[in-house]
Amino acid sequence: MILSIESSCDDSALAITRITDYKLLHHTKISQEAEHSHYGGVVPELASRLHATALPRLLEGAKPWLDQLKAVAITTQPGLAVTLNEGLMMAKTIAVMNRLPLIPVHHLKGHIYSLFIDKPTRLPLLVILISGGHTMVLRVRGIEDMEILATSMDDSVGESFDKTAKMMGLGYPGGPIIEKLARGGDEDRFDLPIPLRNSPLIAFSLSGLKNAVRLTIEKLGGAEKMTHQDQCDLAASFQKAIRGHLLQKTRKLFTTETIPDVALVGGASANLYLREAIDSLCREFDKTLHVAPLEYCADNAAMIGRYGIDAYHAGLFENPQDVTITPNRKLQQGGML
Repeated sequence: MILSIESSCDDSALAITRITDYKLLHHTKISQEAEHSHYGGVVPELASRLHATALPRLLEGAKPWLDQLKAVAITTQPGLAVTLNEGLMMAKTIAVMNRLPLIPVHHLKGHIYSLFIDKPTRLPLLVILISGGHTMVLRVRGIEDMEILATSMDDSVGESFDKTAKMMGLGYPGGPIIEKLARGGDEDRFDLPIPLRNSPLIAFSLSGLKNAVRLTIEKLGGAEKMTHQDQCDLAASFQKAIRGHLLQKTRKLFTTETIPDVALVGGASANLYLREAIDSLCREFDKTLHVAPLEYCADNAAMIGRYGIDAYHAGLFENPQDVTITPNRKLQQGGML
């Protein structure tokens, strides 16, 4: 078995995955959304304290499998330093006490492996990753061969959803709230700009769209004076602009990329409106879209454990005492994940 731990942001999660057949045997998660919703976003120090109490509780439920462990997989990057350290300290303790190797896991690689929970790995893939902290497209040929084809210049898709919801006076996390409101809205009411529409760059940028949303809210008299229909229409118009941006840049990549299998992963990939748009684009280019089950789109330990199996077979483990965190490593187009 592989024990996996995820604590990169505001979700404490732990899983047990069987190496021989990829079977997810145990997965538990404690969300901090209620605690952070009062602040409109994640408060790192609060998140760290909550992890410190939640992770030991989750470990109690994994006791039946602890004597069958071959390794411990732990998220070490990217994320909040104070929360990554909470998970790493527990992982190191377990590994040292049981003389087990540690498998350091890049959180974004975990999202890619959310596609393979309970099943064998299927590569190569062209991966569209939209999460709370990142927006990018990758060409994935192997566990150590993941090339970044396009990335975000500023805000990510998930972050822009959260900030838009906050500007509208709504709760946290913003993604599900905006998606729900948009179902009852007129996406053509507000003419929001599609970012980088006239730019040849194959990159993502959402800061300008976020500013356009802010100006629209001001024209409506501020968040407190917006009607429910105003909220629905703005949410729908915002989603339409996001969709247009993603499709325009991804379309350019599709014209040159020959890999027939495309994956949409990350927390924001749970948005069904965006899923349908990417699926339609894939069919236009005779490509097949693959998505993770909705329950594994957001941060979870099951995806960390599933990556851990392939990493274990590849020998990508380290002495626990040598493993450290890397909270914020700059990711650039043309680089490797």
